[in-house]
Amino acid sequence: MTRRLVIAVDGPAAAGKGTLAKRLAQALGLPYLDTGLLYRATGRRMIDAGHDPARGPAEEFAASVGLEDLSRTDLRVPEVDRAASLVAAQPAVRRVLVDVQRRFAGEHGAVLDGRDIGTVIFPDAPVKLFITASPRTRATRRWEQLATDPDAPDREDQITRVEREIEARDMADSSRAVAPLRAAGDAVRIETDGLSADEVLAEALRIVARMMR
Repeated sequence: MTRRLVIAVDGPAAAGKGTLAKRLAQALGLPYLDTGLLYRATGRRMIDAGHDPARGPAEEFAASVGLEDLSRTDLRVPEVDRAASLVAAQPAVRRVLVDVQRRFAGEHGAVLDGRDIGTVIFPDAPVKLFITASPRTRATRRWEQLATDPDAPDREDQITRVEREIEARDMADSSRAVAPLRAAGDAVRIETDGLSADEVLAEALRIVARMMR
């Protein structure tokens, strides 16, 4: 692969884009960045400091986020889902974190996953993928990531609750004025319902090979 190859992997929460992007980076020998974690880490820091992510000084917290924050284990919980969506809607926060993302990939290329990589961060990326799945499939995946009791008697009720939260997050992300969630016009869509992680990776590698000829 050539230097400075940037692969944009976009899509809604729990569609499988993170798993794919990480494995794609490993397969191609490229750095990997989960850009959504930057917003989650900003929201998490604000919550920890007692600030409302919708009204507090989000730009200041975004400027203080480092790559070490992305390894925190408390970033994928419902309260941070909401906080991340709120801070991501703020133009000042996005300006700060857009610079972080572009610097990360600027020297050696990278695989980046998020919601606006192919539309805003790297609109000229040579490879753009949009990964999606049904809300029910995504809710089941997210619940299984967080479940403390996989055999809980109210499992279906819990998954339904997560599904409602995911649909609300989709609505907020796709309707915001700044960098809304949407597929780039030249992105290749991969529907992951019913596909294993290996099958999604194989399809993505075929797409990369075809587009880089």
